[in-house]
Amino acid sequence: MSSKTLIIIPTYQESENIISILERVQAANPEANVLVVDDSSPDGTGQIVERLMKSNPKIRLLTNSVKGGLGKAYVKGFKWGLSKDFDIFVEMDADGSHAPEQLPSILKNLDECDVSLGSRWVPGGRIENWPISRQILSKGGNLYTRLMLGFKVKDATGGYRAYKREVLETIDLDSIESQGYCFQVDMVRRSLAFGFKVCETPIVFTEREAGNSKMSRQIVIEAFTRIGFWGLKRLFRLK
Repeated sequence: MSSKTLIIIPTYQESENIISILERVQAANPEANVLVVDDSSPDGTGQIVERLMKSNPKIRLLTNSVKGGLGKAYVKGFKWGLSKDFDIFVEMDADGSHAPEQLPSILKNLDECDVSLGSRWVPGGRIENWPISRQILSKGGNLYTRLMLGFKVKDATGGYRAYKREVLETIDLDSIESQGYCFQVDMVRRSLAFGFKVCETPIVFTEREAGNSKMSRQIVIEAFTRIGFWGLKRLFRLK
């Protein structure tokens, strides 16, 4: 693990989880730096991070004045990290569903790839404590993505992944409007379009034990609509 690795953790209402996840990140990946991007959580998540920063220089905090969503939080974190000369950028959830202990396996794939995805749907990957309805939604969403966009990635909607700096420098971050799980698909789509190599690493995804899921009908509708639009553009070879 290099000190040039930045783990970006977007948060909204994660006061019950943030201390635990930061402690686990630091224990499993002591050389990494962590950037929390908080959407002005009313439950005090940002204030907790501020307290932790006083005794740990590897933790940083960016606070959005309004709730901007997952995509905007990651783009803001990417831009901050690019300005600070980090080489590897990691996406990780704050709720404990992405085990920090599995990060070294994801990063190892960057020896051969430009983007390394933590995948629930490749051999060796699995989900714990998810209802069947959520599993069907995830599998169905990824199948829909593969059919519409024509790539072979098994888990394009997953949010545990790592990028080399060159990928984020090449992708036009300012043009990204997608949010939620659609943002994750968008990043894979753009990476592949620029010729970057995308690999998948099996992970164990565990449902959160505290706090509330950010999944909503609006997120599902956005993903279905945008992916369908991208698929039609691909079909008719539109720019």
